[in-house]
Amino acid sequence: MTTELLNTLYIQTQGADLRLEHDTLRIHLPETQGRRILPLRRIDGIVVYGHVNLSTELITRCAQDNRPITWMTRGGRYMARLDGSVQGNVLLRHAQHQIHDDTTARLAIAQNLVAGKIRNSRWILLRAARDAPPATRQRIRDTTDDLAQALTATSTSDSLDNVMGIEGNAARNYFSALPHALRPSPGIPTFTHRNRRPPTDPVNALLSFTYGLLRSLVHGAAEQVGLDPYIGFLHGLRPGKPALALDLMEEFRPVLADRFALTLLNRHQLRAEHFENIPGGAVRLTEEGRKTLLSAWQEWKTRPWEHPIAGRTVPAGLLPVVQARLLARHLRGELPGYLPWTAA
Repeated sequence: MTTELLNTLYIQTQGADLRLEHDTLRIHLPETQGRRILPLRRIDGIVVYGHVNLSTELITRCAQDNRPITWMTRGGRYMARLDGSVQGNVLLRHAQHQIHDDTTARLAIAQNLVAGKIRNSRWILLRAARDAPPATRQRIRDTTDDLAQALTATSTSDSLDNVMGIEGNAARNYFSALPHALRPSPGIPTFTHRNRRPPTDPVNALLSFTYGLLRSLVHGAAEQVGLDPYIGFLHGLRPGKPALALDLMEEFRPVLADRFALTLLNRHQLRAEHFENIPGGAVRLTEEGRKTLLSAWQEWKTRPWEHPIAGRTVPAGLLPVVQARLLARHLRGELPGYLPWTAA
């Protein structure tokens, strides 16, 4: 499986120009002498941020090779993705559509998706409580008790609306306790609550950017396995909305995204100077901040995690692929249910 975890090329320099040159990628950066040449075989995918130019020949070649290209805003918001021709067995996608229309089967998958997210949220907070002072430790543990009750309620819920309501309340409780796990450098305001579109403080800007990276990773995993990223079980259908990718993101948000962001802040790898205010009150990472984050993300994807179902460790970057395969097996009737991945 290690061959699946190749390098993703991230381009964030505004005005950069990417072109195809035989079997290589030529990169020219503005105000920089010369050019950089990379063999295409070394690149698993390309992610570009903001104003970056790609030649038609390069886009076509990537589509032919099923090498995904993802477009993001400078602030890290997902815009679009090119994957080439549809992959996978049409029978798998047909089964996915059928189960989406089966209320009972869809509810069971949605319950497990939310349960995975809540368990991983509790895991993050319980780890934070171990190093917290006594008063703070008790506040965190009160929240983990609330999340434990949410787990029970999820398993007994009788409708998708109820599951969505439980997930929303659990997320609010989780984010209310998350500041107790933060020890950022001076100059970074205290995190009080989750906000987005646009994020208005450094922590929210970092979370939004990281969620964009995770979304691209999960979307690619669904495509790779042959699932339809737009037919989900928890999130509703909407034109242009990759519901299944958003579904599969849920269990990974706390560990692969939130913990990654906490680590960068608590180790002071990202500091106040790595963020900037833009008109309208939004905050985003600077170019240097994005460079630091993307370098750390590449390393973070190689970190091994225990996978109880697989019976071995799996690199973080491949966990969405493993889970997409487990979901595919369930949809084909090879597994009785979908079991989310939880950290241990």
